[in-house]
Amino acid sequence: MTEESKEIWGWIYRVLGTILILSSLMLWGCPNYRVYQQNLEGEAELARATQNRQIEIQEAQAKAEAAEYLSKAEIERAKGVAEANRIIGESLKGNESYLRYLWIEKLDDDSGTIIYVPTEAGLPILEAGRFNKESFQP
Repeated sequence: MTEESKEIWGWIYRVLGTILILSSLMLWGCPNYRVYQQNLEGEAELARATQNRQIEIQEAQAKAEAAEYLSKAEIERAKGVAEANRIIGESLKGNESYLRYLWIEKLDDDSGTIIYVPTEAGLPILEAGRFNKESFQP
């Protein structure tokens, strides 16, 4: 073998050795990289789940707080209605003539409403005078 051929074979052995070393590193490194990558994906998924859970908890707390304030507002509104009813009730005590006037005015209003008036026996007179004699034809 000549000196040139020895040098060529030396380069071939070096290239083949380098390829062998790189391929063995790849065979060892790829599975480890996959494990590392899956570990990172798992941590990211856990962080997303934790964040979603915290969001749901905060939304539930906001709804509970809103319900509490709405119930307080409803209680205050009911107190106002009760006070208004008390004032109206007290102002109507002893005003029988005014109440009778309002009742007569309502009877005079011809809006087509049927009013049943109780008799002495407590039974209403049903449909009395509902039809005019001109419009009623047997």
